[in-house]
Amino acid sequence: MTETSRPQITKIVITGGPCAGKSTAMSWIQNAFTQLGYRVLFVPETATELISGGVAPWTCGTNEEYQKCQVRLQAVKEELFEQAARTMDADRILIVCDRGMMDNKVYMTEEEFARVLESIDLNEVQARDSYDAIFHLVTAAKGAVEFYTTANNVARYETVEEAVVVDDHLIDAWTGHPHLRIIDNSTGFDLKMRRLISEISSFLGEPESYEIERKFLINRPDLQWLENHPSCRKVEILQTYLKTDDEEEVRVRRRGIDGHYIYYRTAKETVSPMKRIEVERRLTLDEYTALLKKADPERKPVKKDRYCLNYDGQYFEIDVYPFWDDQAIMEIELSSEEEEIRIPEGIEVIREVTDDPEYRNEAIAARI
Repeated sequence: MTETSRPQITKIVITGGPCAGKSTAMSWIQNAFTQLGYRVLFVPETATELISGGVAPWTCGTNEEYQKCQVRLQAVKEELFEQAARTMDADRILIVCDRGMMDNKVYMTEEEFARVLESIDLNEVQARDSYDAIFHLVTAAKGAVEFYTTANNVARYETVEEAVVVDDHLIDAWTGHPHLRIIDNSTGFDLKMRRLISEISSFLGEPESYEIERKFLINRPDLQWLENHPSCRKVEILQTYLKTDDEEEVRVRRRGIDGHYIYYRTAKETVSPMKRIEVERRLTLDEYTALLKKADPERKPVKKDRYCLNYDGQYFEIDVYPFWDDQAIMEIELSSEEEEIRIPEGIEVIREVTDDPEYRNEAIAARI
């Protein structure tokens, strides 16, 4: 790295239900990505640190007061790791958080969580989307119950039944993030770890950042059902396409809810109907506003409500457009082109449109 260049810093979360394999996963991540040339930094799990030191929900005045302590310490730790990373002599730095801000939501009501975040001047969009990607390891209590134990973590106390509930609620808490991946127990433990490494590698672009996606035209779903579904989150998206001199598709996106937004620039290059190379980076509001000046006048900004739905371990994105009364688009990103898709109950597929260019957002933007 030269004196004037800055390292490329990526911050991810490894989360999951009790006894999911997070501790082992950290060793696998260290070995795999150090070999690939990354400087790997680990932000330790804050709850375990506090509870081991005697600061716990049952020792503080209230659970909410404990949670305020936990999120404040967590925020400071992450900020310090990012600050340190910016000074390091490394081209690529991977910051791995052992749990993230949204994990805390599981142990509070919606109102308590909002107050806890407010105590450190955060809102839920910032707390969830400040990370680049989320990787959820499913608890052994789901599908590998014979390996479930509380003996290897002083802060773990859940029964098998409680662990399943916590796991479900953790997935729900992170639902809405643009890059959430769920690693289940459908294989042996070593292969589960290899699948995790493969998912992280794919996200980081090792060897290239491929987006493997399938897309379906569906009947317009029952929005009230989606909004009341515990494993679904609504996100407002405004997507603007930029003028380019080549075949590359470049867009900027405002993403969030209730006036709280995160901004992105994404460039895509088509490899096959199902596979595209994608390079994405986060923007500041000023950077986003500046790029809007390069908007393609032939394509209008696309506004849509996206419903992120976790169903049977798969993560669907349902886009509802204001100019369609009877249909919508459902997408899913896959680990491989052969992965089986389990269509959610209540969703009526009209037809698959993965290879139909008329249903790409850039085409929609050109004709609205």
